[in-house]
Amino acid sequence: MNNLKLYSDLSLNLELRSAEEVVSFSAFDIERNRLVFASSDNFIYTTQLPSSQNERVWGKTSSYSKVEPIDLEPGDFITAFDYLMEKEALIVGTSSGLLLLHNVDDNAIEVVGRVEGGVKCISPSPDGDLLGIITGFGQIVVMTHDWDVLYENTLDDLPEDVDLSEPTFSSCYISWRGDGKYFVTLGELHTSSSHKKLKVWERDTGALHAASESKAFMGTVLDWMPSGAKIASVYDKKVENECPLIVFFERNGLERSSFSINELTDAKVEILKWNCSSDLLAAVVRSETFDSVKIWFFSNNHWYLKQEIRYLREDGVKFMWHPTKPLQLICWTLGGEVTVNSFVWVTAVMENSTALVIDESKILATPLSLSLMPPPMYLFNLKFSSTIRDIAFYTKNSKNLLAAFLSDGCLCVAELPPLDTWEELEGKELSVDASSSETIFGSFVHLIWLDAHILLGVSHFGFSHSNYFSQTPSSKDMLHGYYLQEIELLCSEDHVPGLGTCSGWHAKITNQIPLDGLVIGLAPNPTKKCSAFVQFDGGKVFEYIPNLGIMEGAPKTEDMSLSSSCPWMSVVPVGDSGSSRPLLFGLDDNGRLHVGGKIICNNCRSFSFYSNSADLAITHLILATKQDLLFVIDIDDILDGKLEVKYENFIHAGNKRREEDNRNFITIWERGAKVIGVLHGDEAAVILQTARGNLECIYPRKLVLASIINALVQSRFRDGLLMVRRHRIDFNVIVDHCGWQAFLQSAAEFVRQVNNLSYITEFVCSIKNETITETLYKNYISLLCLREAKDVQAGDFKGPNNNNKVSSVLMSIRKALEEQVPESPARELCILTTLARSDPPALEEALERIKLIREMELLGSDDPRRKSYPSAEEALKHLLWLSDSEAVYEASLGLYDLHLAAIVALNSQRDPKEFLPFLQELERMPVHLMRYNIDIRLRRYESALKHIASAGDAYYADCLNLMKENPQLFPLGLQLITDPAKKKEVLEAWGDHFSDEKCFEDAATTYLCCSGLEKALKAYRACGNWGGVMTVAGLLKLGKEEIVQLANELCEELQALGKPGEAAKIALDYCGDVKSAINLLVSARDWEEALRVAFMHRCDDLISEVQNASLECATLLIGEYEEGLEKVGKYLARYLAVRQRRLLLAAKLQSEDRSINDLDDDTASEASSSFSGMSAYTTGTRKGSAASISSSTASKGRGMRRQRNRGKIRAGSPGEEMALVEHLKGMYLTPGAERELKSLLVSLVVLGKEEMAKKLQRTGEAFQLSQMAAVKLAEDTMPNDNIDEYAYTLENYIQKLRNEQQSDAFVWRSKVLLSS
Repeated sequence: MNNLKLYSDLSLNLELRSAEEVVSFSAFDIERNRLVFASSDNFIYTTQLPSSQNERVWGKTSSYSKVEPIDLEPGDFITAFDYLMEKEALIVGTSSGLLLLHNVDDNAIEVVGRVEGGVKCISPSPDGDLLGIITGFGQIVVMTHDWDVLYENTLDDLPEDVDLSEPTFSSCYISWRGDGKYFVTLGELHTSSSHKKLKVWERDTGALHAASESKAFMGTVLDWMPSGAKIASVYDKKVENECPLIVFFERNGLERSSFSINELTDAKVEILKWNCSSDLLAAVVRSETFDSVKIWFFSNNHWYLKQEIRYLREDGVKFMWHPTKPLQLICWTLGGEVTVNSFVWVTAVMENSTALVIDESKILATPLSLSLMPPPMYLFNLKFSSTIRDIAFYTKNSKNLLAAFLSDGCLCVAELPPLDTWEELEGKELSVDASSSETIFGSFVHLIWLDAHILLGVSHFGFSHSNYFSQTPSSKDMLHGYYLQEIELLCSEDHVPGLGTCSGWHAKITNQIPLDGLVIGLAPNPTKKCSAFVQFDGGKVFEYIPNLGIMEGAPKTEDMSLSSSCPWMSVVPVGDSGSSRPLLFGLDDNGRLHVGGKIICNNCRSFSFYSNSADLAITHLILATKQDLLFVIDIDDILDGKLEVKYENFIHAGNKRREEDNRNFITIWERGAKVIGVLHGDEAAVILQTARGNLECIYPRKLVLASIINALVQSRFRDGLLMVRRHRIDFNVIVDHCGWQAFLQSAAEFVRQVNNLSYITEFVCSIKNETITETLYKNYISLLCLREAKDVQAGDFKGPNNNNKVSSVLMSIRKALEEQVPESPARELCILTTLARSDPPALEEALERIKLIREMELLGSDDPRRKSYPSAEEALKHLLWLSDSEAVYEASLGLYDLHLAAIVALNSQRDPKEFLPFLQELERMPVHLMRYNIDIRLRRYESALKHIASAGDAYYADCLNLMKENPQLFPLGLQLITDPAKKKEVLEAWGDHFSDEKCFEDAATTYLCCSGLEKALKAYRACGNWGGVMTVAGLLKLGKEEIVQLANELCEELQALGKPGEAAKIALDYCGDVKSAINLLVSARDWEEALRVAFMHRCDDLISEVQNASLECATLLIGEYEEGLEKVGKYLARYLAVRQRRLLLAAKLQSEDRSINDLDDDTASEASSSFSGMSAYTTGTRKGSAASISSSTASKGRGMRRQRNRGKIRAGSPGEEMALVEHLKGMYLTPGAERELKSLLVSLVVLGKEEMAKKLQRTGEAFQLSQMAAVKLAEDTMPNDNIDEYAYTLENYIQKLRNEQQSDAFVWRSKVLLSS
């Protein structure tokens, strides 16, 4: 569904030498991009084709050509002509049979051969190795590029009455297949009828490969498709009173297909040529009144006439396709006017998803939003008086206007009915009349609508194909060149709402501006009324405003500039409806997509736009690349400049590691497919057309989710739900799009709009505790939450399980169902579904509702509400279908309704032998005992305790055993049991539980509550609480000897537990053993307390003992600190060396061209890696290797060894660097060591050992400073990639710490000892 649009036509007039001289032949020099023409007076005209450098020259001058004569004998003239790339010269054939090689650059002419009968046709092979020639006598001569004759054949058998002394063939033609292996010929005799044979010859041998049947061919019109599939020719059907027929043959000479040119019977086809890509077929058709160049396109087994360019009859137009540009057609006339027509394929799908396909004089209309009809089918068509060259479509506010420019120069306008009534036009043909006008429009190149009654077009005057429209000399003298025309349209007929208007239109040119430059495209400004953007050659874009004209100078914004000419240009509105602005997109011939002054894609094949809003503000760009990848791009990403990061320059690297869940493109399944349009709004579809012509409609998930979110944001819940169901999207998106807390406020409106219990049930069954927009659809949804919804907090919804999404949502749905939906069986089943799907399932509440229904059934009342509920069996089966049958059975037991439990068991297809005995046994029990047993079965122990406690004293033992088996029940049991004796037993059992759990402090307290002093003493003793032991001993009123014995035992136990300080206290307070107490204090290194006790008892021996022990300890600590200083230096030096080597290796790896992380799966090796993880100088870890496949036992063994070796530092290991740092950190002075050190310093001063104290303080301070400095240095070097050997030294950091005066770290020091 594409139309062929002419976007540029540049003309040049060759200055012929005389009025009688005409241009006869043409050739093309591909290497120099120039055209060569031969005239009837034997002159050679050479001109350069328009390019980016000389387009302005082409548009302004008529003498941009070179003229050279060919000296021939009088009466001799040029009859054949072509360009040989291998010789870089022209091959010229004359009527006398001369073969001349003419060099255009130096005007050198060389005679390379001569044939009898004159030269009728010259055709070089596609590879340039051979040259095919047909003489006037019908001889086929094939020569090499060295002018050696390869072979010679006879074109056709001549009749007996033919004079062989004169040339017998009036015209002949040769056409080669694209690969050069075959060529086809067709010749016409002077005297014979039009019945001829098409013959196919082999290249190498010259043998006749195949011949067609004798048919009435029209002249010698012939061309072999470059791809080799078809040979095109023309049948003359004048005898049958029909118009000519273009027919296609296969290589074997058999006719394959044909189509009529739909002209009068006297029409004649003179030239027929394929373009280089074999998709367009052009022909010159000559009629009585005019000549025309027609271009057909084949798709879906139908030939579409896509363009017709009419010329005056006397112009004798001819043409040739550009050899390498498939959409450039070069036309030239006998008078020497050369026109280069550049075409582009534009989508036939308009903004409102309506396809308007041009086919000759018809527009085939198909509203794709109503029906996706594959071409060539259509809904209805519009009939015009002649072939359509260009169309413009306007749709706004249910108004649909169509303007068409015809090949006869007429401008037609039609107003179509609203789109929703087009189904009534199915199969109809609407005839559109030409609009009336007092002025001549010229030949339109571009045409757009500015408003419902204003057209803007670019037209040209003064060229041969535009002179056809105005055949009076006065009009030719008036205008020449390109003009920008503003045309006002008025309709004389009364418009009937709902009907179209195809006649009565009057067109008037209200503004006409001459243009200096070549206009590449026009695009209306969607954000400003009656405004448009005009793109000139080179990509310059200006704005056109009525009454002001083209705004000169640079564009107002940088967004309106393009870096090169873009034949495909679109301007779309972006942003909110209140503050929308235009954004210009342009696609050039090289596949570069321009937007906002930048190139966002370098391999774009086609693009379109999607809008999910009513005001058609564009929200997404749809882009298909030359790699057959489809991208759906948020306009916000373009505006924010996030394309390179999110879409990786629209190139698929093929790395499997990056393709898991974050693919942001769709692979187009058929090569060469293009995006031709979209379905906006809720449809959210992209329409692709394959190279075969078929239409495919896809629904990209990103667009579908955008349309769903848009509907939900607008509170169109029913539309959103229907889209979710149609596209099989997770229902949770309805709840999660702006937070489930916000949905709770809209649940009632959701139920009211949906109004379908089946849909609501399906929705309820899909809700789960997962934010789907952050998991499954996180790569498809962006900026979806409403700003208002973001302010909604979970606390705004008052109800249980406020932090549970499933329960809260289903509760709100259930409440809305009860309030808004009338009572019915379906509503009750839906409510049961909300209960069954809650998290956790509210099965008991559901069973309560079923129980009520069952009770209503048992009563057998004629209550009218009975009809509003399903049967109890149906409701129960529904619940069982939604839930686990075992859970429902247990929930029914939890209601203590044995009959209901039996019904549930039967409906869940349980074996009666399994549940009947159990239920019968329960039925025989007392109520409390029955409920107790049910609670035990259901593990509802609190309820079981309440019921067994209510059963009476006979079941007290069971009650106590239940608490012992479930200790969490003891607090509840103490509340339920009021008998003091039994309460003591419960407390004692609880204390025993604490003892078993090694919670001796709690056990002792519990024993004290029930007066279990013996057990309390054991519990205190077990936890080492000697104060509690001695207190309880006092409560037990033990004797003095027993107290002393108990104190001695506690001393031994505390020494064994490593608590000599507490043991010293007991020895001093309860045993009176001063010596033992001081020895224990010395062991605890509580020097000050030891001295206090010794001085208190005035015992010199004990004082001397404390003095000796303190000096010995000071000497030991000094040695340890000195050794620690040495270790700190060694560890730090090793760390710096390891760190330095690691950085050097990392720098070396970064300097390499490739990185391990960028390697594809096919090139990456699992067995070797620069980052092996086996060296201390690398930071990577091994991703995988053969050695990684090992048993779990071996893995566990390695893990245990790592645990044992964690404190070790292994040189060269991966963790050596961090192990060294951790080891340095672990050498710090603990708070306990600081207290002991401070106590020792004070004791040494008291004992008069100041020098020893000073030495100890200096050594300890030096060690602590060194350790802290080393840790600080290591922490500073870890994040840095460069290590300064002069800055990162231990001495510098020690000096920094000294200057910082960290008093908190050195609180143990004595200031008096700092004086020296």
